[in-house]
Amino acid sequence: MPLLDRNGAKKDVWIISDDGSADADHILVSVAHLKQALSGNGRGRRIGVAIANTVKLAELEPHLSEIDLVSIAFPSHGDGRGFSIAKQLRHAGFKGTLRASGPLIADQFAFALACGFDEIEVSSAHAARQPIEQWLKAASSISQTYQRGFGAHNILDARRAARATGK
Repeated sequence: MPLLDRNGAKKDVWIISDDGSADADHILVSVAHLKQALSGNGRGRRIGVAIANTVKLAELEPHLSEIDLVSIAFPSHGDGRGFSIAKQLRHAGFKGTLRASGPLIADQFAFALACGFDEIEVSSAHAARQPIEQWLKAASSISQTYQRGFGAHNILDARRAARATGK
């Protein structure tokens, strides 16, 4: 499955390891195996966790400083709970990579970036219908958002500044 960030396609270095035993530098485990992978990480591996969009922040919060990647599953492009989880993780101080995984569409790329996602894992079927160029064009089509904290400009602050200066 293709992996995209705001600059285009990128190589996926993460190896899925259900039980965390894979001999790799970057392993992606399920929530059920996260504690086991972290406790056995004397080798200095980077640990990522793949979560469903139903996982509560409290399950991850004690481990946020030890996790390098959180991959949030989107079961459909119409289910936006993953966007909320991404915002919650960023507000909780997560500094690692946030990945959206699932059947998102190019029109959601800018919103995903504004919510704090760094990359999107696109299904092969979606990549065939919407080439990388379409994703990148969609990502740059929104220059301002209403959300604070993750975009360079937000509409509310721009309006407030304009009122303060009388413009």
